[in-house]
Amino acid sequence: MPYRLLADAVLLLHFGFILFVMFGALLVARRRRWLPLHLAAAGWGFLVEASGAVCPLTWAELSFRRLAGEAGYEGGFIDHYLLPLIYPAGLTRELQIGLGIGVLAMNALMYAWIWRRRPA
Repeated sequence: MPYRLLADAVLLLHFGFILFVMFGALLVARRRRWLPLHLAAAGWGFLVEASGAVCPLTWAELSFRRLAGEAGYEGGFIDHYLLPLIYPAGLTRELQIGLGIGVLAMNALMYAWIWRRRPA
């Protein structure tokens, strides 16, 4: 039971991290102190997507699931949890790179907006 709870906690942490990578610039717009943390997280998120690597949080979740006696799953967090919600056909390498570029573009637009509205 504790391993299952740990796996679920890592799952929630992972989802929160992805949301932070995607929308953390909105926090930066309110509090500039989030800037270094968000840039590091967004860079890491892009690197994982662009390289096709599996995030360490996925490995942690899978390890806890196996210790809890569950089978785990193949692929990464996005493949297993998010992709079925967004793309029913499956994740291709090109689509994964496109998602990474999309997140970078979205953050670039948000940072451009933040930069333009900063006090002179």
